[in-house]
Amino acid sequence: MTLCTPAHKTTRHETTRPRAQRPHGPPGGPRRFRVAGADLSASVAVFLIALPLSLGIALATGAPLQAGLVAAAVGGIVAGRFGGSPLQVSGPAAGLTVVTAELIQRYGWRTTCAITVLAGLAQLGLSALRVARSALAVSPAIVHGMLAGIGVTIALAQLHIVLGGTPQSSTVDNVLGLPAQLAHIHPSALAISALTVTVLLSWPKLPGRAGRLVRKIPAALVAVAGATAVAVVAGLAVPRVDLPSWSSHALPGLPEGPVLGIAAGVLTITLVTSVQSLLSAVAVDKLVAARADRSRSVPRSHLDRELAGQGAANVVSGVLGGLPVAGVAVRSVANVSAGAVSRASTMLHGLWIVLAALLLVPVLDLIPLAALAALVMVVGIQMVSITHIRTVTRHREVVVYAVTLAGVVLVGILEGVALGIAVAIAVAMHRLARTRISREERDGRQLLHVRGQLTFLAVPRLSRALHQLPQGSHVVVELDGSFMDHAAFETLSDWTSGHLAHGGTVETTGPSGTRIAEPFGGAAADSAAPTCCRPWTPWHNHQCGEQPPAETDRPAETVPPTEAARPTGARRASGLHLASGIGKFQRNTAPLVRDELARLAREGQRPSQLFLTCADSRLVTSMITSSGPGDLFTVRNVGNLVPLPGEESGDDSVAAAIEYAVDVLRVESITVCGHSGCGAMQALLGSGPDDPPTPPTPLRRWLRHGRPSLERMASRRHAWARISGRLPADAVEQLCLTNVVQQLEHLRAYEAVARRLAEGSLTLHGMYFHVGEAQAYLLAGTDEVHSYDDVFTQVMPTDHWEPEPERPVNGLPEPEPERPEAVHLESARAS
Repeated sequence: MTLCTPAHKTTRHETTRPRAQRPHGPPGGPRRFRVAGADLSASVAVFLIALPLSLGIALATGAPLQAGLVAAAVGGIVAGRFGGSPLQVSGPAAGLTVVTAELIQRYGWRTTCAITVLAGLAQLGLSALRVARSALAVSPAIVHGMLAGIGVTIALAQLHIVLGGTPQSSTVDNVLGLPAQLAHIHPSALAISALTVTVLLSWPKLPGRAGRLVRKIPAALVAVAGATAVAVVAGLAVPRVDLPSWSSHALPGLPEGPVLGIAAGVLTITLVTSVQSLLSAVAVDKLVAARADRSRSVPRSHLDRELAGQGAANVVSGVLGGLPVAGVAVRSVANVSAGAVSRASTMLHGLWIVLAALLLVPVLDLIPLAALAALVMVVGIQMVSITHIRTVTRHREVVVYAVTLAGVVLVGILEGVALGIAVAIAVAMHRLARTRISREERDGRQLLHVRGQLTFLAVPRLSRALHQLPQGSHVVVELDGSFMDHAAFETLSDWTSGHLAHGGTVETTGPSGTRIAEPFGGAAADSAAPTCCRPWTPWHNHQCGEQPPAETDRPAETVPPTEAARPTGARRASGLHLASGIGKFQRNTAPLVRDELARLAREGQRPSQLFLTCADSRLVTSMITSSGPGDLFTVRNVGNLVPLPGEESGDDSVAAAIEYAVDVLRVESITVCGHSGCGAMQALLGSGPDDPPTPPTPLRRWLRHGRPSLERMASRRHAWARISGRLPADAVEQLCLTNVVQQLEHLRAYEAVARRLAEGSLTLHGMYFHVGEAQAYLLAGTDEVHSYDDVFTQVMPTDHWEPEPERPVNGLPEPEPERPEAVHLESARAS
C-alpha cells in the first residue's frame, strides 16, 4: 500500500474574483437556448438513422406511413424535452410492431390512435405513483425473450414483402405461407431487398482509412438510399412509398370495440413501451459512464420522469395520429456514440424529422417498400441477440427465455410475458427448495458442503448429515447459498453448540472458503464471540454478555489510586484481555490470513513503504491506511521523531530502521505521520532550556530530538505549517504539523535517503491524522528537493484520491497567521 501525495502546488493567496458589471452596461438578459456543436452533429446522425426506420416500422405495422414520421418527431421533441434520460432517443420502436399491427387489424387505425392516447395517460399515472423502478424487477430473461419473440415475428412478416408478397395476420400463417411465397418470387423486389441487406451488413465492416471515414454515415441511410437510387436508375417496377397529403391524415376517434379487448390493448402498449423505455434509459446511463470524453457531465436518468415523458409523448403522438412511442436502443446508442452532451440533440433530431416530412415528400416517395421491409427484417433478426442468449444460459435462465420467446411468437405478447413470469417463478421456487448436501474427509477435517438455500424443507437432510459427523472432530461447514430460514438456523446452531461441548471445533465458511462469523446463540457462542463487538472494538468495550468481575474483599486503602479512579469494568486484568484477543485472532482472523502469511514466510517481506509514526495507542496504522501483512515497514516511537545522524547518543534504532528499509528492503517511499493531541509535543511546549537537566531521564533525552521542530515553529524563515482551509486549533496542533515537516528535513540528512532521492527511486510523504475527527491529511509538495508547501490537504473518502485544491478560510484570502506569543518567548529563551 503506497500513499500518494499531491504532485502540484497551490498558490496560497490565489482567489477567484467575481466579474463586476460595467456601471452603464445593459442588464443581463434572459438566458438563451444554446446548442453545442456535438449536439448538432449528433442530431443529424440520429435523424439519418430514424428517418428510414420510422417509415419501415410504419410499413410493418400496416399504419399510414406518415404515422411513423409523426411518432419520430413527437418522440424527439416531446419525450426529449420532458423525459428523464437526456440522451435517450424515442420514437416508433420495432418492439411495438407486432402489437400495433394486431390492434390496427382488429380495431382499425383511428381506434389504435385512441388506445395510444390511453396508454400515454396510463404511463403518466404510473409516473405519478413513482413505480418506474418496479419495471426493472422483471427478469432480464423475460425482457430479452419478449424482444426476441417480437423480432422473430417481425422478420417472418417482412420476409413476405422482401419476396414481393404480402404478410399474413399471424406468425403461424406467415410460416405456413412461405412455401407458396417462395414459388411466386418477385425478382425486382428480391433484388432491391438483397441489395439493401448486403449494404446494411457490409457497410460497418469497410476496411482501411477510407472505410473509417465513410462508416460515419449511418448504414441504414446508405442501404435505403442506394436501393432507391438503383430502383430509379434501372426503372424497376416495384411498390414504392406513397405519402398521402397531410390534409387527409387520419386522426384518432372514439374507441370502438369490446371494452376488455381495448383495455388489453392499452395494457399491452403501456407494458411494452414502459419496460423497453426504462431498460433503454438504464443502458444509456451505462454507455455515458463508459464514454472516454467526460468533459461535459450528463446527469443520470430519472426513471419516473422518463416514464412521464414517454406518457406525454404517447398522448401527443396518439392525438396527432402517430404510432406508439418508446425509447429506442439503436438510435440512443447512435446519439451517445456521436458525442451528444444534452437533450438538445434528441429535440433537434425531431425537428429535422418535421422538416423532412414537410419538404422531402417527393424524395421519400421514391423509396421502394422492399428496401424498407429488408431494413426492418434485419432489425428484427438482430433483436434475437446471441449475447443475450449466452447471458441467460450462463445464469441458467434459458428455459424462461425460450418459453417467453415461444409464447410471444405463437400466442401473443401479453400471453408470452405471462408464461415467462410463471416459468421464472417456478424456476425460482425450484432453486429455493433444492439443496444439495455432501460430506467428505480431507486432511483430517470433516467437510460438509451445503449447496443452495437452507429452508425448512432441507432440515431433515441437514440434521441427518450433521449427526453423521464424528464427535470431537474438526468440522468445516461450507454454505454456498444466500438464504437460511429460522428452522435451518436453529438446527445448525443447536448442533454447533453440542459439537463444541464434546470437544470438537466448527468452522463456517462461504463458497470461496472465506470464514463466516458464527451468529449462533448458546453458551458456547456467548463465551467465544460476542456478536455486538466488531473486530476492532477496544478491549474496555468488550463487555457484551459479560458480567462485571466479582470485587475482592481487599480493603479500599490497598487499591492503588490510579486503579480506584477507573470504572469497575476497566479494572479487569489486562492479561486476560490479551489472551482473549489472541484467541479470537486464532479463531476468526488466522484462517483468513494464514495463506498470505505463509506466502510472506516463503518469499520474505517486500514492503513498499517505511511508515514512521508515533507510539500513541490511538494510532492503528493498518486501520487508517487500509494495509495488510507485508505492506508497511513500521517504526514507532514517542513523537514520531527522526534524530539527525550522529545525535542518537546510544540509541541507533531509528537510524538502523531507516538504513535497513532504504538499502536492504528498497522501499519506494517513506511517510512520517503525526497526529493530534500528541503527548510528546505537549511535553515539548511545556519544557524550556532553563529546566534543570537532572534527572536525565530517557524520556527527556529522547525529546530533545524534537527541539528543532519547536524552533522551526517559532522561526520566521519558514512558512507556518497548516491544514488547507483552516488554521490550527491551538499551539499543540501547530507543533504537531510542524514536527512532521521538520522530521522530513531530518530524513534528508541521512546519506542513504539522500542518495535514493537523487536517483529518483524514493519519495517522502508527510501525513497528519486528526484522532478526534478520524480524518487523515497529506502534506503537499514533499517530493520536491529543497522546499515544502507546508500545507496538509484533506484526504477525501474516495477510491482514487486526488488532492483537494487549497481554499482560503471563509472564502477570503488567507492572512499570515499570528504566532502565539508564548512560543516566541520560549523560542527566544531557547536561542
